[in-house]
Amino acid sequence: MNSIRTYLVVMLVAAFSLVSFIAALNGYLSSMREAEKLLDKQLAHASDILRLARTEGISSRVMDQRDGEFAFQVWREGELLLASEGSPAAPIGDFSEGYRYANFSGYRWRTYTLQAENKTVFVVAERADLRHLVAEKVVLESVLPLLLWLPVSALLVWLLVGWGLRPLRELSNQINTRRSDDLSPVRVRRPPRELVQLIDSTNSLFARLAAAFEREKQFASHAAHELRTPLSVLKVHLHNIAADLPPGAPALEHANAGVERMHHLVEQILDLSRTHPELIQAKFSELDLHSLCQRVTAAAWPRFTGKAQVLSLEGSPAPMSGDPALLETLLGNLLDNAAKYCPREAEIRVSVSMEDGYPVLAVDDSGPGIPAHERQRVFERFYRMGGSGGSSGSGLGMSIVAHIVTVHSARIELVDSDLGGLGVRIHFPAASS
Repeated sequence: MNSIRTYLVVMLVAAFSLVSFIAALNGYLSSMREAEKLLDKQLAHASDILRLARTEGISSRVMDQRDGEFAFQVWREGELLLASEGSPAAPIGDFSEGYRYANFSGYRWRTYTLQAENKTVFVVAERADLRHLVAEKVVLESVLPLLLWLPVSALLVWLLVGWGLRPLRELSNQINTRRSDDLSPVRVRRPPRELVQLIDSTNSLFARLAAAFEREKQFASHAAHELRTPLSVLKVHLHNIAADLPPGAPALEHANAGVERMHHLVEQILDLSRTHPELIQAKFSELDLHSLCQRVTAAAWPRFTGKAQVLSLEGSPAPMSGDPALLETLLGNLLDNAAKYCPREAEIRVSVSMEDGYPVLAVDDSGPGIPAHERQRVFERFYRMGGSGGSSGSGLGMSIVAHIVTVHSARIELVDSDLGGLGVRIHFPAASS
């Protein structure tokens, strides 16, 4: 049972039903006792009426009693003076005064014996089964409404429990409707005492999360910033050493390549920190995606000419809302991956189009591509494809792309390109969104 409301309603209704059942049972037993007392009084009154009735002039000792529910006898000194039809010839019971039970005519009877003056004994009897039926009918008519009101009580309990849990729903809605970067404390007006601890725990968690995000941001930024200085000094020393070594020395080339890889990693760590969806404060504006791609491809052209790779741009104007700096970083990382993983003389094509009013950015290449089972893993941090082409990468480029896609509420998919390699498709929201 996953619902607190359902659990509370079931428990309360079960408890209410149990208490009602016990109360009804006690009421039934008590009412039955009272009904027995009332019916016994009626027997006593019947005997009094029989005693006061004039018996002189009665020609027959047997009186007609057609319903068979009531019987009586009048005895004097062992002689039956008067009896109802169907009563036995023998005494119904002993002649001691009081209430008792007797069996005759195939039924059990409740009897009352009254001793009068001149040694006359009056015995009246009533069928016990009929007495119980009458009593039960009276009692059940008073208990049955209580049972019929149980569904109404369950509905009232459901509504009252829902009303009582309203502050919890308000807290849940307040948390669910927050932006992902909003870690400010939760504010609830006059919260119930039971909810104060939960609110305090939630606010404490938000505070720890905010501190953790800030530490992550500061660490990545400071670490990358502090690494820039020694890298710059190392570049200067390598440049000075180059004057003392013959041109094309393998050791110097390896050292320069290592420094460049380190410099690229530092820049990507900074980009990863700056583009984190939970931390970034994007500056959105209206822009043309095609014009932005023109600037980025023009700036990236030298990286492709060194490997005789062909870079092209196709498409038409595509207005959208986005952060220009982040989008330039996104396309730059896609082009950097394409240049890195594609062989010499490969073809890389960037295209911009509008599909059903939504801007779409596509980057296709004729490289080796990515197996379908590995395509989702390329968005993980520091994940690199196997093979010589990917050995020099940092494994952060596609993570940065995924961050920027999330910030823009876009959708990215990796497909097989018609050029033979990998195709990247990014579907952006419309400009009005």
